[in-house]
Amino acid sequence: MNLTLKIWRQKDSSAKGQMVDYKVTDISEHMSFLEMMDVLNEQLVGSGDDPVAFDHDCREGICGMCSMYINGEAHGPDRGVTTCQLHMRMFKDGDTITIEPFRAAAFPVIKDLVVDRTSFERIQQAGGYISVNTSGNTQDANAIPISKHDADEAMDAATCIGCGACVATCKNSSAMLFVGAKVSQYALLPQGQVEAADRVQNMVAQMDLEGFGNCTNTGACEIECPKGISLDNIARLNRELMKAAVK
Repeated sequence: MNLTLKIWRQKDSSAKGQMVDYKVTDISEHMSFLEMMDVLNEQLVGSGDDPVAFDHDCREGICGMCSMYINGEAHGPDRGVTTCQLHMRMFKDGDTITIEPFRAAAFPVIKDLVVDRTSFERIQQAGGYISVNTSGNTQDANAIPISKHDADEAMDAATCIGCGACVATCKNSSAMLFVGAKVSQYALLPQGQVEAADRVQNMVAQMDLEGFGNCTNTGACEIECPKGISLDNIARLNRELMKAAVK
């Protein structure tokens, strides 16, 4: 297939960006979206132009780095996939595809399609770690009774890869789904109870400090999340925050 690509080009964080049109030809429908971008970059390098900068690592939907806003949707038109798992069969010959970086004040553009998402890392760091007293006969974690329902929900929350699609698709650039998932994966387990109050308060405070917006329950974040993180985690985040305030 032959395609027209409208891609956001920005030299660095302080430069003014703009949309630039490119043509790519003979693209196989079996290619992933990033493989198509590789073809474009080979074409650009061959002609002496600067290749389009974009993030990628595993290309298996694990790392969450391949964050692109494609035709107005985070990670593109498919569901339950990251950009690297999006295949060109989702598009048609002759299509025009608009490709932008994730737009959020807390995700400043570094170059082209690469954004700085270290704000997510600072939120997780604010939550700290689980403290365990290892002196004496410490109970083995596998021997602590946990209901299957709680264990499954904790595991579901822990599948969040921190890609930022929830922020990019939210009209308020809210990080509540991400923070809710990170709080939930500990709040549902007994090991996370000791520091639960401090954890949720610190993470929410850091989220606000980073400049993320508030949640207004539109649900777009859950729809665009490649791991299907549930809105239930936002409700749990609010409950944990209220419990911490009472304590």
